[in-house]
Amino acid sequence: MSNTRTGTPNALPVAPIFGVMIAGAFIAFLNQTLINIALPQMMDHLHITATTGDWLTTIYMLVNGVVIPITAFLMERFTTRQLYITSMSLFALGTLVCAIGPSFSVILVGRVIQAGGAGILMPLLTNVIFTLFPPERRGGAMGILGIALNFAPAIGPTLSGWIVEHHSWRLLFFIILPIAIVDIIVSIFVLKNVTETKRPKLDSFGVALSTIGFGGILYGFSVAGSNGWGSIDVIVSFIVGGVSLIFFVWRQLVVDHPILEFRIFRYPMFTLTTLINVIVTMALYAGMILMPLYMQDVRGFSPLLSGLMLLPGGVVMGVMSPITGKLYDRFGARWLAAFGLAVTAVTTYFLARLQMDTTYLHTTIIYTIRMFGMSILMMPIMTAGLNQLPLHLNRYGTALLNTLRMVSGAVGMAFLVTLMSNRATVHIKDLMAQGHVSPADKAKVALVTGQGTVMGINDAFLVATGFAVAAFILSLFIRRTTPMEDIITNRRKNKKQRDKAGSNRAGQLALED
Repeated sequence: MSNTRTGTPNALPVAPIFGVMIAGAFIAFLNQTLINIALPQMMDHLHITATTGDWLTTIYMLVNGVVIPITAFLMERFTTRQLYITSMSLFALGTLVCAIGPSFSVILVGRVIQAGGAGILMPLLTNVIFTLFPPERRGGAMGILGIALNFAPAIGPTLSGWIVEHHSWRLLFFIILPIAIVDIIVSIFVLKNVTETKRPKLDSFGVALSTIGFGGILYGFSVAGSNGWGSIDVIVSFIVGGVSLIFFVWRQLVVDHPILEFRIFRYPMFTLTTLINVIVTMALYAGMILMPLYMQDVRGFSPLLSGLMLLPGGVVMGVMSPITGKLYDRFGARWLAAFGLAVTAVTTYFLARLQMDTTYLHTTIIYTIRMFGMSILMMPIMTAGLNQLPLHLNRYGTALLNTLRMVSGAVGMAFLVTLMSNRATVHIKDLMAQGHVSPADKAKVALVTGQGTVMGINDAFLVATGFAVAAFILSLFIRRTTPMEDIITNRRKNKKQRDKAGSNRAGQLALED
C-alpha cells in the first residue's frame, strides 16, 4: 500500500470502504424526501404556515448549494476518512436536533446542520469511486451508487406516508439517527484515505461569491413558485445571485487555486454529458413533484397511497442501477442513454394525457416505466463524462456536476410547478366561462377546479417531454471516453515501441552493412 497522503493506494480493502460509504449516502438521500410528506403534520404540531414550513426543504437545498461547490477544496485538503466521518457526524447531529427540537427555529437549525454534512457525501463518494476503481469497472461501481441515489429518495415518500398516518413525524428522524451513528462507528475502523491530499490555499473571496451566487439563484427559484416571478424577492435574488456567479466564474479562471475548475469544460464529453444531466434532472423533478400533486390534490388519495404509487419506480431504479452499470462497462453510454431517454420521453408524454378518472394502476405503470428509462441513463451519462477527466481533476468534475444538478433540480421544480399553477388558473377560468359556472355552485366549481388542475399538470408534463426529447437528441453524440492518463500512457508506450522498433531496424541495417 502506498502512502495514503501522497498517492493513490494500490491495495486498499475496496469492499468495506465502498460499503460503509454507500450506507451513509443511502440514509442521507433517504432523508431528502422523508420530510416532504410529513410537512402538513409538522405544520400542525409546530403551529406554522405552509410558507414557513417550506423553509425546512428550501434551507436544505440552499445549504447544499453552498457546500457542494467547495467540496473539491475539501477533498484536496482533508483525507477521505476525515471528511467522511465529519460529514456523517454533522448529518447525525442535525438529525438529533430535528428529532428533539421543541420549536420550528431549532428544527430549522437542525436541517442546516444536516445539509452541511449531506452536501459533502455525493461528490466525495463519486471521487472515491473514480480513485478506487479502474475505468473498466467504474460503471458497475457507479451503478451501485445509483441504488443510494435513486432508490432511497423513492422509498422516502412511502415510508414517510405510513409513519405520519400512524405515528409522530419525529419518528422519521429517530429511525435515521441510529443508522447514522452505527455507520460512523463502523467507518472509524474501516475507512482509509484513498485520495492525494495537499495544503491548498482557500480562496475566501471565491467562497463568498459562490455562496451569494448559488444561494441567491437557488433561493430565487425556490420562492418563485409561491411569491411569483415578478416579486421583489425573486428579482433581487436573481440579480444578486447572477452578478455574483459571473464574478465567481471570472475569479476561478484567474486564481492559482480555484474552488471550482471551470476549464474542465474544454473536455467535450464531460460538457455534453453534464448538459444532458442538467436537462434530465429538470425532467425527473417533473414526475417527483407533479405526480403527488395529481394523486392527492386532484384524485384525493392519501399521502400513503401517493407514496406507494411512487414506490415501484424507486424499486425499479434500485434494481436496475447496478445492472445498468455493468452494461455501461461493456457497451458504453451512448445507446444506453439514447434508449433510456426514448423511454423517458414517451412515458412523460403519456403522463401529459392524464384525466380526472385515470386509474391508479395505469398511472403507477406509466410512472414505473418512466423511472425504468431514467435508471438506464442516469449513471452511464455521469460516468461517461467524468471518465474523460484526468484523475486529479475528478474532484472538480464531481463538485461541478453535483452543483449543476442541485441548481437544475431547483430550476425544474420552480419552473414546472409555476407553469402548472399558471396554466391551471387559465384553464379554470376558461372552463368556468365556457360552462357558465356560478361561483356559488360549489360542486361544479370543485369539478372545474379539478379539471383545470389536471390540464395544468398535463401542460407541465408536455414541457418536460420536450426536455426529454432535447436530451435524447444530444445523447446521440455521446462517444466512449478514455481517461487522459490512459491516453498519455498509451502515447508514451507507443513512442517507446516506435523508438525500440527504430533502434532494432538501425541495428539490423548496421549488421547487413
